[in-house]
Amino acid sequence: MKILDKYILKTFLVPFFATFLIVLFVLVMQILWQTFENIAGKGISLPFILKFLYYTTLGIVPQALPIGVLLSSIMALGSLGENYEFAAAKSAGISLQRLVRPLVFLTIILSGINFLFLNNIFPYATLKQRNLYYNIKKKKPALALVPGSFNSDLPNYQIKFDEKYGEEQNLLKNVLIYQLSNIYGNQKVITAERGKIISEEGSRYMTFILYDGYYYEDHTKAARTPDKRASMPASQATFKEYEFNIDISEVVGDGALDEEKFKNSYNMRTLNQLNDTIPILKNSYDEMLLSRSKTIANIAFAKDLYQYNDSLKPKIENQENILENFDLQQKITILNASISKMNSAHSNVKNNSTSIKYKRKSLNFYDSEFYGRIALSFSCLILFFIGAPLGSIIRKGGFGLPMILAIAIYVIYFFGNTLGKNLAEESSISSLLGSWISTMVMLPVGILLTRRATKDKGIFNVDAILLPISNFFKKMMSKKDKKI
Repeated sequence: MKILDKYILKTFLVPFFATFLIVLFVLVMQILWQTFENIAGKGISLPFILKFLYYTTLGIVPQALPIGVLLSSIMALGSLGENYEFAAAKSAGISLQRLVRPLVFLTIILSGINFLFLNNIFPYATLKQRNLYYNIKKKKPALALVPGSFNSDLPNYQIKFDEKYGEEQNLLKNVLIYQLSNIYGNQKVITAERGKIISEEGSRYMTFILYDGYYYEDHTKAARTPDKRASMPASQATFKEYEFNIDISEVVGDGALDEEKFKNSYNMRTLNQLNDTIPILKNSYDEMLLSRSKTIANIAFAKDLYQYNDSLKPKIENQENILENFDLQQKITILNASISKMNSAHSNVKNNSTSIKYKRKSLNFYDSEFYGRIALSFSCLILFFIGAPLGSIIRKGGFGLPMILAIAIYVIYFFGNTLGKNLAEESSISSLLGSWISTMVMLPVGILLTRRATKDKGIFNVDAILLPISNFFKKMMSKKDKKI
C-alpha cells in the first residue's frame, strides 16, 4: 500500500470512529430515554440493564454506520481541501478519483459489514432485546397496559381505556373490560368512567378499583338446562365503586428475564428465513382472496350469468329496459332479490375487509423488511458518494459545517426511507419501490456532486444563471441607447 493511500485512510478513519461512536451513543441514549420509565425502580439488577443496552447497541449499529460514513467523508475530504492538500495532489498529477480510490474500497467493505450485521446480528439482537424488554416490563404489568387499544397481556381479560395518568401512571379514564374466564367468550362486561390500578412489587394479584360504572354478565351460555337459561338469562347492575383482583402470576412468572416469548417476528429473521416465509404468506393471502371471491360469486349466482348460444337465446321484447318485460309483482320480486343479494355481498366484503387488510399488511411487513435490509446495506456507499464530493467542494473540516450538512442530508434520506416504508406497508406502492425510494432520490445527487467535484466546480454555477440575465438587460439597454 502506498504512503498516499495510508494517509488518505488515516484521514478518513480517525473522524469515522469518532463520529460513529458519537452517533451510536446518541441513538442508544434516545432508546434508553424512551424505555427508562419501564426499567427504573423495578429491582432490575445492573447486569441485566447492561445486557439490554448491549442488545440495543447491536441493533442500532446498522443505522449508525451510514451516518458515520457520511459525516466522516465530508470531514476528511473537507479537511484535505481546507489544508490545500488537494491542490498539492493535483499539481503532482494526482486526480480526485485516485485520491478517493482507497476510501471507495473501504466503503464497500463497510457496506459488506453492514449487510452481515443486518442479516445475522440484527435479527438476533432484536429478538433478545425485545424479549428482555418485555420481561422487564412484567415486573410491573400495570405499566405495560397501553391506552387506546385492547390489552390482552393479562390472562383471561381484554382491557381498554382512553387515558392513563397520575404520578404512578395507574389512574385510568373510560375503562372497558371483557372477562374471558371460560370457554364461552365475553360473558362479563364492565364499563367505568374512572379506574385505579394497585399492583405491589412481588404480588401475584393486580387490584382494579372502578368508579361510576356498569356491570353486565350473560348466564345463558353457561347454564346447562333450558329452564335455567330462561329463569336467569343475565344479570346487570350499576355501581359507584367496584373492586376485583386479577391473578397475574402467569404474567409475572418466576422472574426469569432471559425467557424468550417472541421468536417469529419479521425483524427477528434472517434474509433466507424471510425469503422462505414470504411465499408462504403470499400463497395464504391469495387463497384468502380466492375464497372470498368465490363466496361473493356464489352470492351473486355468477355461474348462471353466462351467454347463451344464438339459437337458444330467448327473445326479449324490450332489451333496453329488461324490467319492462315483467309485471308489477315480478318487478318487486326481482328488485327485492337484487337488493338482498347486493346487501349480502356488501356485508361479506365489509366483514372480511379487516382480515384481508391485516393479512396484506403482514405480508408487506415481511416484504419491506427483506428489501429494506438490502437497501440499507448499500446506504453506506450511496452516502459516501454524496459526502466525499461535497467535502471536496466546501473545503471545510471539523465538526461545524460538515455536521450541519450531514444532518440535513441524512434527514432527507431518512425521511424518504420512512415515507417509502409507510407507503409500502399500506400497499400504496410496492415494497421494492418503497425500500429503494430514498436511494433513487439520493443517487442522482451523488452523481451530480461527483461530476462537479471532479471538474473542480462548486455546488451551483452562479454565473450560468446570472450571465444570461445580465446579457439580456445589456441588450435591452443598448437598444434604448440606439433609439435615443
